[in-house]
Amino acid sequence: MTATTTATATRRPVLVRTREELAAAIAERQVVLGRPGRVGLVPTMGALHDGHASLMRAAREQVGDGPLVVSVFVNPLQFGAGEDLDRYPRTLDADLEVCAEAGVDVVFAPTVAEMYPTWPAQPQVTVEPGPLGEVLEGATRPGHYRGVLTVVAKLFGLVRPDLAIFGEKDYQQLVLIKQMAADLCLPVEVVGGATRRESDGLALSSRNRYLDEEQRRVSLALSRALLAGQAAGVDGAAAVLEAAGAVLAAEPGLEPDYLALTDPALGDLPQAPEPGTAARLLVAAKVGTTRLIDNVPVSLG
Repeated sequence: MTATTTATATRRPVLVRTREELAAAIAERQVVLGRPGRVGLVPTMGALHDGHASLMRAAREQVGDGPLVVSVFVNPLQFGAGEDLDRYPRTLDADLEVCAEAGVDVVFAPTVAEMYPTWPAQPQVTVEPGPLGEVLEGATRPGHYRGVLTVVAKLFGLVRPDLAIFGEKDYQQLVLIKQMAADLCLPVEVVGGATRRESDGLALSSRNRYLDEEQRRVSLALSRALLAGQAAGVDGAAAVLEAAGAVLAAEPGLEPDYLALTDPALGDLPQAPEPGTAARLLVAAKVGTTRLIDNVPVSLG
């Protein structure tokens, strides 16, 4: 496979579909460099927005001129019955433009058959997330994180990245992937990228395009609730949940799933946190048929 190697800021990335093409494209980029270089990976499901682009830019900064790979794959293994697998937006042409502007070298957009040769039969070996995969998002979406960790482990095996970046908006996912890399001794540095927001505070998400004008207004209650809880941190954990919960309860168009305050590893907070104790406030809710999640760091006391 021949890569375009013109050194411009908007060099179009090489689009590859198979494992063999992926390996060849990464190797070719390293030949152009004249050395191996650090390999960066930004896994996505496509429908890219500036939140994804910020992760790509961060990865580019950290790997320098080493090969930067973005995967675009709507992973069926992480979708449950009745979820939005079929209608999940697929915008590969626009995604390639986002990747080009962010300086990506290779876009890996495999078919389902390429990633799961036995599909629709489930793969025989998957990655189990453990107890942390059964709470919060995992409680509402059984099997979701088994699907996430399995596809990420496969991408790590195919790309062999030195660095992989995931957005903090999917905070539970980030924590679980870090834990998987540590527990399975995977030689990759897993880094979180800060949540990017619209000017009105709504966290950027590929699913935001499902919202109509009124639903978009309703959805702003999530970020308002998080900010209210964050501001109440000085008064302790109970005050955080009370303040955030009051904002959610005041919006009748919202169908809350959970509002949780945890430690940064998603475990329980101490009974009597010391002043300055770090915590994480997480929320999930449905607006119409669209499920949205968000979170912020909180300092208690």
